Amino acid sequence: MTDRSPVKPSITFDEFLKLDIRAGTVIAAEPFPEARKPAIKLWIEFGGDIGIKKSSAQITVHYQPDQLIGRQIMAVVNFPPRQIGPFMSEVLVLGVLDEAGHIVLIGPDNNVPDGGQMH
Repeated sequence: MTDRSPVKPSITFDEFLKLDIRAGTVIAAEPFPEARKPAIKLWIEFGGDIGIKKSSAQITVHYQPDQLIGRQIMAVVNFPPRQIGPFMSEVLVLGVLDEAGHIVLIGPDNNVPDGGQMH
């Protein structure tokens, strides 16, 4: 099946390089019932100077909190924190929509060091 979503406006390579996309390991996850849309709270270890960061992700269709522990994911770590209800989300977890419009997380195929930067 072909993705038919519209192509976004062009950005420069220098603009792309401003994104700091890193690998991290989910060390804790729990339901987020206070969120407007079903979501899971994540605590992700990025190692080194970044450490543990929190995120909220609308991933409840494909994932249960206990299934996420130990899973490596990719996230943008240099966006400003965002308040989501009573929870402060510090990084943007990356995913792709499936055919039904539900998020599937993006992560490395093989284990990589936490904090590894996307190249």
